[in-house]
Amino acid sequence: MVERFFSVRQMDLSNHNQSDPIFLLSGPPSCGKTSLLFQFAFNSALDSNRNVVFICNRRKLESNPPYLSQGINPSSDTFQCIQMKYVDDDEGIKNYFAAFHLHDTFPAAVVVDDFGDFFEERSCQEKYNNPRGRDLAMVRTLALCHNAVNHANKTMPCKLLLSDTHHGDSPRLLFIYKRWVPSIFTIKGDGSGSFILKSNGNSGSGSSLRIRTAKYSIALQYLILEGIMEDSEHCL
Repeated sequence: MVERFFSVRQMDLSNHNQSDPIFLLSGPPSCGKTSLLFQFAFNSALDSNRNVVFICNRRKLESNPPYLSQGINPSSDTFQCIQMKYVDDDEGIKNYFAAFHLHDTFPAAVVVDDFGDFFEERSCQEKYNNPRGRDLAMVRTLALCHNAVNHANKTMPCKLLLSDTHHGDSPRLLFIYKRWVPSIFTIKGDGSGSFILKSNGNSGSGSSLRIRTAKYSIALQYLILEGIMEDSEHCL
């Protein structure tokens, strides 16, 4: 699945389908998450010949625009299939997914950049009159997203990709995400200017865990895939 975050010219995506419809991409600040999300959106549109919805904060996107993979034509018609939806807070996300079932056709994917940042702690606490208001707001929104995407998948394949920023070794609020997100991808710096994108997923045998990692970098305003590795670890 890590291949979906890079150029289709560099990887054959036909043999890398994944059944889980909901994913989380989590990494430290300035690791190229938005670029990975945008490449995922491009690949999804190209592979399906359907629209993809990219939800984000307009000001943040314009101040830090995504970089494309080498070999991607900036004037490609595929970009016309990526529909940008700008929201300012969690209400914008909830309103979109609350009306999701009304669509005549569903997008191939919905991508939400910096999902956690849409939940402002103080406003959530005041809204729910609870010191853990932000957690409650995120849980309710994730449940809404989960139900909407599952409904869409009864008709046609539809993916949901969320991103979040973490400052330690694991995604913040991991206990919340794990309830609603089957697949979590994490990013770490390798200390030399490159980044490691890791995917954890069941191998299907129940006795081992297949770990796929991609090494990439951001250079000369391009997203550059340096290599993909796969290891198997036995579970006790």
